[in-house]
Amino acid sequence: MPNPFAIHIQKHAKFLNLSTLPMVYADLAQKAIKSNLSYEEFLALLLEQEVSKKTASSVQRRIATAKFPFVKTIEEFDFSFQPSLNEKELSHLANLDFIDKKENIIFLGPPGVGKSHLAIAIGLKACSARLRIHFTTAQALIKDLALSEKEGLLLDKLAYFSRLHLLIIDEMGYMPISNHEANLLFQLIAVRYEKGSLILTSNFNFDEWGRFFPDSVVASAIIDRLVHHAHIFFVAGSSYRLKDKLNRTV
Repeated sequence: MPNPFAIHIQKHAKFLNLSTLPMVYADLAQKAIKSNLSYEEFLALLLEQEVSKKTASSVQRRIATAKFPFVKTIEEFDFSFQPSLNEKELSHLANLDFIDKKENIIFLGPPGVGKSHLAIAIGLKACSARLRIHFTTAQALIKDLALSEKEGLLLDKLAYFSRLHLLIIDEMGYMPISNHEANLLFQLIAVRYEKGSLILTSNFNFDEWGRFFPDSVVASAIIDRLVHHAHIFFVAGSSYRLKDKLNRTV
């Protein structure tokens, strides 16, 4: 004969959108009896399981929505291979206080030194804190803005980017930028200025941005807003990709 309490629990849990509770309550109830737990303790355990499951699902959705090209963590980063980086400072930034303060993080250095790894690792920390994150390359971002403008939706797109807790722009300067594209990028930077955090990576130091920005005035305006309230890291180490390749051949 079906347990009438089990039927009621299943029904009420479905109504309240408590998807984990029906799967764990019976086992937890047995443990509660054996451990002589109070009703409050048993209820607390049930709710803890439900919250844990919902939090994990929320984090995974945010990671998927952020569109990271790969998953890398701060813990996986080999700071001993990049002595130019301050591990203590980066670990502190991974606590996400910079997002509360609307500050930026900028990684500058040659290809392969771990700039994207660090940007994504901090982005994953933000996802774990259930914040709104978006990862994009500079080139893909400019194309996105240009297409939105063509479709008459630029203001909507800028509004979307303005609502993010953290926007990560990778590979600034990988391709040359036209005057119009630079103006679109400036509009985005201006919309987020002192309203939301950015993480940006580039293979070029700021004094080299004239290589891909045709208008030095717009470039200066963008840099000015990026570096204000920014943590800037000049990564001068060797290439991780070369290191990994050499290790595989040993």
